[in-house]
Amino acid sequence: MGRPALLAATALLAVACEQATPAAPSPPALPLPAPTPTPSEVPSPTPDPAAARLRLVRVAVLEAPLALATRPGDEALYVAEKGGRIVALQRGGLDRTVLDLSGEVSDGTEQGLLGLTFSPDGRFLYVNYTDVNGDTRIHEFATDEDGVVPGSRREVLAVDQPYSNHNGGHLAFGPDGYLYVGLGDGGSGGDPHDNAQDLSTVLGKMLRIDPRPSDGRGYRIPRENPFVGRDGTRAAIWAFGLRNPWRYSFDRESGDLWIADVGQSAREEIDVQPAGSSGGENYGWDAFEGSLPFEPPFPKGTVGPVYDYGRKLGATVIGGFVYRGSAIPALRGTYLFGDLYNPRVRALVPRKRGFRHVELGVGVDNLVSFGEDQAGELYLLSLDGPVYRLAPGRP
Repeated sequence: MGRPALLAATALLAVACEQATPAAPSPPALPLPAPTPTPSEVPSPTPDPAAARLRLVRVAVLEAPLALATRPGDEALYVAEKGGRIVALQRGGLDRTVLDLSGEVSDGTEQGLLGLTFSPDGRFLYVNYTDVNGDTRIHEFATDEDGVVPGSRREVLAVDQPYSNHNGGHLAFGPDGYLYVGLGDGGSGGDPHDNAQDLSTVLGKMLRIDPRPSDGRGYRIPRENPFVGRDGTRAAIWAFGLRNPWRYSFDRESGDLWIADVGQSAREEIDVQPAGSSGGENYGWDAFEGSLPFEPPFPKGTVGPVYDYGRKLGATVIGGFVYRGSAIPALRGTYLFGDLYNPRVRALVPRKRGFRHVELGVGVDNLVSFGEDQAGELYLLSLDGPVYRLAPGRP
């Protein structure tokens, strides 16, 4: 990775520091008006991360890898590079380039090919990128045993972006078979257009859609979405009040949705939507930044984070997964996450009330994303190029 790419890498996602604006004055004792949710209980042995002995196994070195996905029935790991290429990694290293959009993506610090996922049946590949104008594009490609089917490209969703930062970019299918699309608030600092609380725009939202076309549109709206039929709202919205959701994941056993939302100038937060939710949660931005008031008005019923932290621990949260693999039993049931500005990989351990924060003794410089393989084992991606597998053993 060249020097210019390294400089861009250190700036990517620096949304908390890049354009921070001071929080508006607000009552210092103002609490969040609703309790934080409780993740679903899954019968399993009590995790003990302190007993885990971990190491990182390097499986590849790529050009600014940003996201990792798997395809059902396929052992390969599919990795999206910031510059627009998707590569398939087999055991033994780089296998082949699956898709190359490098001439179509913008190259700003928070732009590029930001996310990818496969449909639950493996027939379609979905990508999320910012085009040369800086706007979000979500496209679908049919796949077969040879890879992407030529000429199968179709646009699912396009979103105009008012600024170059806070694009979100992740994609994930939920246990319900629908595609979840996380979008940031549109950028700049302090959400100047109040997008996150505005239900007439998809910015600052988690969307839930069926990505197959219907009635001349690129996607369908699930009838159960919380704002279907409500005037002045976008029916694709599943949840709102997000600043820049940088990686979210579904617990493969409980079905809970975990969302890491990058903070402004004080707090990084992790939110949980328990399985069985009917949607409609308001995660608070920009009235709240994590557990702190940020800017009035303060709507009732916002959902507080299950965990947030300040600048002593980092400045850009990187969301991960609840570990459900078998190689490291001491981690089962813990949520792993990190921070772009703090190399230490961390876990949240559930307890009777809340979580205990544990450092795991391994670290990745410029950590930008996590991935999960078919067996539930976890991978960590560095903007510097390496892709690591988390494995048992001493570091």
